[in-house]
Amino acid sequence: MCKRRLAILFGGRSAEHEVSLLSASCVAAAVDLQRFVPLYIGITKEGSWKRYQGPPELAAREISTGTWQERALTFAAADLAKEADFALPLLHGPYGEDGCIQGFLETLGLPYGGCGVLASAVSMDKQIFKQLMKEKGLPVCDFLSFTRAELARDVSGAAWRIKNRLGLPCFIKPANMGSSVGISKAGTEAELVQAFALACRYDDKIVAEEYIDARELEIAFLGGKLGGGKLCLSPIGEILPACEFYDYRAKYGSGREAGREDGREAPAGAAQSGASKLLIPALLKESTALRIRELAAAAFEAVDGYGFGRADFFVEKGTDNIYINEINTIPGFTKGSMFPLLWQAAGLSVREIIERIVDLGYERDHLRNNRHTAV
Repeated sequence: MCKRRLAILFGGRSAEHEVSLLSASCVAAAVDLQRFVPLYIGITKEGSWKRYQGPPELAAREISTGTWQERALTFAAADLAKEADFALPLLHGPYGEDGCIQGFLETLGLPYGGCGVLASAVSMDKQIFKQLMKEKGLPVCDFLSFTRAELARDVSGAAWRIKNRLGLPCFIKPANMGSSVGISKAGTEAELVQAFALACRYDDKIVAEEYIDARELEIAFLGGKLGGGKLCLSPIGEILPACEFYDYRAKYGSGREAGREDGREAPAGAAQSGASKLLIPALLKESTALRIRELAAAAFEAVDGYGFGRADFFVEKGTDNIYINEINTIPGFTKGSMFPLLWQAAGLSVREIIERIVDLGYERDHLRNNRHTAV
């Protein structure tokens, strides 16, 4: 069998650079070397492309520790299509999850894993995503958005609008960031001002969301309806954050516990971060679980999603009202990340998840390349 040259893209200019290293490390440890020849292409925080030259058996460890650059040489991004048969972007956040790298790969004509340009860009921008969900009649929390310039001109006016429309407390978020980077919960006007300052460090557009006392639930996708394809959904998992909300530290700190409500063992590798717990499957009413699955499929189709991803939901305590929070088109692939754990609970190993993503990427590439391009 001819091995495919699989370019694993990691790092990047985003504030989620370190999370990307952890995701790439886990993929490196799981990739089937009988089927693929992995090429580890790292992008530094400054935007330089480099190719890891170390032994494959050391790649996972050296990428995770950030020492991979010691064995890396400068790589010309334009040569990627010459060196690889397929690209797997594991670049979280801006420049990787927002359609930028997807557009570059499309220009190169290189098949790749995950969602395309449109789905990536729409899902990354919290304001645009929420507006699209509302247009489709899908439930989202109430929100307001502001530009950095608007906040600089009249921060008191922005605070007044939030207090009168959303109430306090509320969440302040950079519109284009993941892994809970730059997010704050603000309960006073002084905290709002501090939250604006933090969020503006990461984006020019800021989103304020109403606070809902809710359970946090997640579901993963594989596939999509492109070309008559099938969308597969994982079991639903629940996050029990150790702190006030599921922030960056709770996601990627040390000591997270992962388990199941029914007392069975958690999926292999389900560990690390605060004392937060991941419960797979979540204990839900059958009607609530069915509605989450319906909404997840509708949301993924609305953004034109295809390949893989994860949808996050809130279920309000006391009412069981369901709200779509967001879609992550390149969710974390770390040992404690919900995306691989959800699929492991469904019986798929990380190796099998990778293979499924590659197969789906080739299917989309085939469909795109069989369109008529001339009148």
